Amino acid sequence: MAVPLLDLKAQHATIRDGVVQAMLKVVDDQAFILGAPVSALESEVAGLSKTKFAIGCANGTDAILLAMRALDIGRGDEVVTTPFTFFATAGTIHNVGATPVFVDIDPKTYNIRPDLAAAAVNGKTKAVIPVDLFGQMAAIEQVRALLPTLPIIEDAAQSIGARRKIAGTWRMAGEAATIGTFSFFPSKNLGGYGDGGMIVTQDESIAKRLMRLRVHGGLTTYLHEEVGYNSRLDALQAVVLSAKLPHLAGWSATRRENAAYYDAAFADLADVTTPFIDPANESIFNQYTLRVAKRDALKEHLKAKGIGHSVYYPLPLHLQPCFAYLGYQKGACPEAERAAEEVVSLPVFPELTRAQLDEVIAAVRSFYGK
Repeated sequence: MAVPLLDLKAQHATIRDGVVQAMLKVVDDQAFILGAPVSALESEVAGLSKTKFAIGCANGTDAILLAMRALDIGRGDEVVTTPFTFFATAGTIHNVGATPVFVDIDPKTYNIRPDLAAAAVNGKTKAVIPVDLFGQMAAIEQVRALLPTLPIIEDAAQSIGARRKIAGTWRMAGEAATIGTFSFFPSKNLGGYGDGGMIVTQDESIAKRLMRLRVHGGLTTYLHEEVGYNSRLDALQAVVLSAKLPHLAGWSATRRENAAYYDAAFADLADVTTPFIDPANESIFNQYTLRVAKRDALKEHLKAKGIGHSVYYPLPLHLQPCFAYLGYQKGACPEAERAAEEVVSLPVFPELTRAQLDEVIAAVRSFYGK
C-alpha cells in the first residue's frame, strides 16, 4: 500500500466538527485580524511554553525577522547560526541587513555545536540562532553558558511542546532563550490551515516592541513610533490552532511511539542509523530522520514502493547560491555537508496505522536485503 509522508486529511477528520464550528464563529463575527481569538491563543502558547509573553504574527519566518528587529539587529551586524536548517533561519538574517555566520552541527543531533558558535563570536556579533531541528531542542543552556551576555533567538519552528532538562528542571521550547519563535505552517506538529507564527519571551520590553513591530510599528491607529511590518495573525488561524492545541501532547506522544517502533525495526541494519535523541531531551519528532548508505538509491526504491519520504535538507545554507557572497567553500561545515548527503525522513505522523508503519519498514528493509 502507498503511505504518504504526511496525511493532514486524516488528522482533520478527527477534529473537524470543533474546528469548523470555531471558524464559523469568526466568519459570523466578521472580525478576522488579531482580536480575542488571537489573544486567547497567545495566552495558551505562553502557558505551554512557560513564558510570560507570546505574540502572534503572520508566519514563522516573520517570527525570526521580528525577533531580530526587536533586538536592533541590522546592517553591519553578524548573527551566528547553523547551515543545516530551513532557509528562513538565515534568510531573515540577510533581510534585516545583517550577515549570517555559519558554524557546524553536532553529527548526532544535527543541532548547532555550542563551542563552535562561541568561537565564531566577535565584536560584530549581535545574536546566536540555534535551531531545534526535527523536534529536538538545541543545547540552549550550553550556548548560554558560553555566551552569557549575547541574545539567543531559539528557532523552535519544529519543536513546539518539546522540552529539555536543564539543571534538573524540564524547560520548554522557547522558555530559556531570549526570544523563541514558532511556526504554524500546516506540516508542523501544531499546524494551521494556512500560515501563522508566534514569538515568545520572558522580557516585557521585548514583548511590547514586538507588538508594535507586527502592526507597522504602532499600537495606536495612524501613529507609528517606528517603521514596522504587516505581520498580524489571522483570527481564523488562531481558532484553528486553539482547537488543535489540546491534542498536541497526545499527537507528539504518538509520534514518539511511532519513532520507537521504527527504531526497533531498523536496529539490525548496519547501513541505517536511527535518530539520536539527547538524553536531556524529549523530542516531538516533527520529522523521523535516518542516516543511510546509498541515500539517493533508497529514495528511488521508496518512490517505487509508494512510500512518502523527503530530504531535509539537501544543500546546506552556506553552500546555497544566494549566499555565495559570504565566501564559504565546500568543507567549511563538513558535518552539515555529510548530513545533507545521508539523511532521509520517513512518515511519522500520529495517524499512521500499524499496517502503514509495517509497510514503510518493509520497504526500507527490503532495500538493504533484509
